[in-house]
Amino acid sequence: MASLQEELQAGITAQQQGQLSQAIGILERVWQAAAPGSSVHVKAQMYLIMAHQGCGQIEQALMLCQPLVSSPLPQVQAWAHQVLPQLQQDQEKRIPAATTPASTPSPTANKRARAAAGVKLAMSGIGGNLNLASGVTISLLFGMVLVLVMGILLISAGENPALGFGFSVVLTLIINTAVFFLSPWLMDWTQRWLYGTHWITLMELEHLSPETSQILQRICVERNLKMPRLGIIEDQNPTAFTYGSLPNSARLVVSRGLFTYLDDDEVATVYAHELGHIVHWDFAVMTLASTLVQITYLIYIFATRVGRRGGSSKGKDVLQAAAIAAYVFYIIGTYLVLYLSRTREYFADHFAAEVTGNPNALSRALVKIAYGIVEEGQRSKEPSRLLEGTRALGIYDAKAATSSGTAYRVASDTSKIGRVFLWDLFNPWAFWMELQSTHPLTGKRVRALSTYAEQLGLDIEFDMGRVVGEGRHLNKQRLYSHFFLDLILYGAEFIGLGVGLFLGLALGANPITFMLVGLGLGIIAKTLIMYPNFGQAPQRDILTLMSDPYASPLRGQPVQLQGQLIGRGEAGYKFGSDLKLQDKSGMLFLRYSSRFGPIGNFLFGLSQVKDLIGTQVGTTGWFRRSIAPWMDLIQLRTDGGKVINSYHRFWSFLLGGLFVVLGVVVVPLVFS
Repeated sequence: MASLQEELQAGITAQQQGQLSQAIGILERVWQAAAPGSSVHVKAQMYLIMAHQGCGQIEQALMLCQPLVSSPLPQVQAWAHQVLPQLQQDQEKRIPAATTPASTPSPTANKRARAAAGVKLAMSGIGGNLNLASGVTISLLFGMVLVLVMGILLISAGENPALGFGFSVVLTLIINTAVFFLSPWLMDWTQRWLYGTHWITLMELEHLSPETSQILQRICVERNLKMPRLGIIEDQNPTAFTYGSLPNSARLVVSRGLFTYLDDDEVATVYAHELGHIVHWDFAVMTLASTLVQITYLIYIFATRVGRRGGSSKGKDVLQAAAIAAYVFYIIGTYLVLYLSRTREYFADHFAAEVTGNPNALSRALVKIAYGIVEEGQRSKEPSRLLEGTRALGIYDAKAATSSGTAYRVASDTSKIGRVFLWDLFNPWAFWMELQSTHPLTGKRVRALSTYAEQLGLDIEFDMGRVVGEGRHLNKQRLYSHFFLDLILYGAEFIGLGVGLFLGLALGANPITFMLVGLGLGIIAKTLIMYPNFGQAPQRDILTLMSDPYASPLRGQPVQLQGQLIGRGEAGYKFGSDLKLQDKSGMLFLRYSSRFGPIGNFLFGLSQVKDLIGTQVGTTGWFRRSIAPWMDLIQLRTDGGKVINSYHRFWSFLLGGLFVVLGVVVVPLVFS
């Protein structure tokens, strides 16, 4: 404490001598290091306010002064009441200038750039209940792990079930507690090793984004939070994420690309979003939930392996039952964690909108992050390992960037971006696919943020009201008439297996025969729907395809595209056979399938893809849309006359027919 006192005195002296920049640096260090509410902390804050005021940094001074108005110390409260009116007068004299970079599309003008920070915003019907989602998820996952651990350990405990129960409880608690508290340091090491994360001070952040620095300081003071450790990754793909175990051990990491593609107010809302995760303890809950899911899978592996080693028949039966239960719990747990992850994103968005009063900036940030991901993807021949490795942690699911990022890249008005959101909001496949995603679909997040903007009396930059109105006039029969049948066909091979097993048992025949035939017929039926005739495939551009609200991941849409091959489609795989195609309107992934199967894919990626990158091509294929859109390639034609064929439909029919033959011919011969 003596060193803090000395630093405090040095900062006060610098402030009194007019060395304001030096004073701000010293006092800020003391203020962050001192215990909140202590005399050193409060005194440093008061002199920091005066230093900011002396430098003309009125916003920073106001943010630091406002919490002192309600200080429990009468002298401090009286001082704040005296200083605050002067700061407010100084602020009124300043005329803020709003500019829009010419390099990016300009949204429609607002009545006000933003509303007052801290206004409470209703979340009715948006994102669910965070406390309920967290409590139910953790309780169920903990119960799953406890039951599985207890079931296995009771076997080893023999005739003493009480000892087995107690040991299983203690072991479960030890495992979860150790992972919970060690995870920040393990993540620090991993992030530094994989991505070269380095740490910066608040002063360094202020040079990059002044408004972000102000908001971080204000929120930490208001919420009595320790300033999170601030990290930067030198990567131009824009992303941001937070991790830790407790709020006071939080790490908030962003990539350099965030400052490249976003304006100051947009960067501030992204940091506020990440602070929302800290305030809500999201990273702690997600760490615990994810750990519990991983433990269920480890138990499945353990029970499976031990069950194969031998032992009593009863012991084997118990282990097999535990393994099946563990795997079922693992699947259920995975979907619970995904639901919890999506819910926390909605609440972090809501938090950012409240504390900044600027939900429109976060809407812009989400779309511009997608735009930045697309732009960087076009500059790099290899997909970003950073985006793949931090997909679940990041503010934005990079897989979803292709559609909204492409629209923003070419849009001169926001209506074109809005059309891309029609699929997110109204296509039934969107809901189904979102169940398997860590993030809500972008259109749903922007719609929620637009609702907050309306509550604050702001114009909505991405006119989601118009988008919703257009969505209500979509052809509902076209959207839903085939969906439930398609949902069955989407899992036709598994349904065929199940039906085959049921028929085999019901008829008293060999179930393997019926299962193989059912599997084969399921694959063939699915293939007929997935790969329709492409003889009359129309010419399209990528943005038009992404703006189609009726697009499906199952029913392929035959199309032709012209563009340039700009790189591979698989992160970190130098021999990947998938490609990225760019035309004047956007970028799309092309999936290749060799007639020689996986070996042919590898050889194609090894020997031909490198030479194809950079060439102008014409392509024919089946367009599909899920979280990310893509095309299953049929044929690729280079300007030099080279023709490359792809065989998705061939392999599907071949595989389905092979299973039918195995079931009808081979299995009866083997078991005869």
